[in-house]
Amino acid sequence: MTQFPPRPPQISRYYATSGGRGEGGRTLLRTRMSDLVLCEPIELYNILNQVTNLSRLTEPNYLCLLDVRSKQDYDESHVITAHRVKKRGNEYLIPQSVDLECVKYCVVYDNNTWSLKIHLKDDNNTDSDDSGQELVPGAALECGRILTHLTRHPVCILKGGYERFSAMYHFFRTQKIIWMPQELDAFQPYPVEIIPGRVFLGNFIQACDPKIQKDLKIKAHVNVSMEAGPFFVGDPDRLLHIQIEDSSEARISPFLRHLCHFIEIHLELDSVILVFSTRGISRSCAAIVAYLMHQNEQTLKRSWTYVKKCKNNMSPNRGLVTQLSEWEKTILGNSVTDILDLPY
Repeated sequence: MTQFPPRPPQISRYYATSGGRGEGGRTLLRTRMSDLVLCEPIELYNILNQVTNLSRLTEPNYLCLLDVRSKQDYDESHVITAHRVKKRGNEYLIPQSVDLECVKYCVVYDNNTWSLKIHLKDDNNTDSDDSGQELVPGAALECGRILTHLTRHPVCILKGGYERFSAMYHFFRTQKIIWMPQELDAFQPYPVEIIPGRVFLGNFIQACDPKIQKDLKIKAHVNVSMEAGPFFVGDPDRLLHIQIEDSSEARISPFLRHLCHFIEIHLELDSVILVFSTRGISRSCAAIVAYLMHQNEQTLKRSWTYVKKCKNNMSPNRGLVTQLSEWEKTILGNSVTDILDLPY
C-alpha cells in the first residue's frame, strides 16, 4: 500500500485543496486537480521558443517555470525565466508574481528527476527487510503534486531535470534572476526542434544568426524562400534552396522528393539541418510536414498535428495544403485526411 508522510508539504500562498481559499480570502475555483505529466527536454525547449509577433515568454499567463533546487544550484545557473521555489519547513513558497490558476504551462524541475515514481528511502541502510524505509518523492515531484490542485492544465515535471536539459541546451542557462518586460520583448527565440537533435524549423532571421548555427551545430540548410542566406552559398551538398513565393499559386510539389532525399542523406551523415522560410510559418512548415509524411509513411493530419505541437503558429497557405493532400495520395496511395479538419 502506498504510504505518504503524515504532514505533506504545502504551498504557502494557497490552501491546496479544492474549494479552499487563497491569500486574502480568494476562493479557489478548482473542482478537481489536474494531471502530473513528464515533460521531455525538447518539449520545454519548444515551449520556450514559441512566438506570435513577439516571443510568447512576454505573455504573463503563458509559462510558469519553477526551479526547486537549492539556492546555491539556482544561483550558479538555471533555465532562462525560471523562478526559484523556496522551501521553508514543510511549505513551498511560490513567488507572488505567479498566477497558477491562469497559466498555460507549469513546468517544475529539480536536478535529475526521471520518472513520476516515488522512491524508497532507507533510513537504516539495511537490506534485510523493508523496516526503516519510507516512500520519498523527488523535490520536483513533491512540489508538482501539490501544484496540481492549483492549475487548470497538467503540471509538467522536466524529465532528467536541470542536469539533462542544460547538457542538451547549454545556451539556455543563465544566472539572470529578474527579467524586465522590455528584455522579454527583445528575446530572440531559437528555431523549434522537430526531430530531436537533428532537424530544426525556423525563420530567415534565425538562419542568418551565426550564434544559432553554432549553438545548434547546424551543418545544412533547406531554404524555402526567395531570399538567399549567408551560409553554405555555392555548396549544393549543404544547401538546398527551394525558391518559391509565399502565395497560394506557388508550387512546392516538384521539389518534395528532392527535399526528402536531401534531409535523409544528412540524417544518415548525422548532420543537423535547419529548414526555414521568411517567417517560418508557411512554406518551411509545409516542407517539414511533407518530409514527415514521407519518412514515417503517415497521414497528412498526423504529421500536421505533430508539427503544430512543435510550432504553434504554423500556418501553411491553402495552396500548399492542397499540394500536401496530393502528396498524401502519393505516399499512401489514397487521400485519407480531410484538409478542412486540419487545426490552424
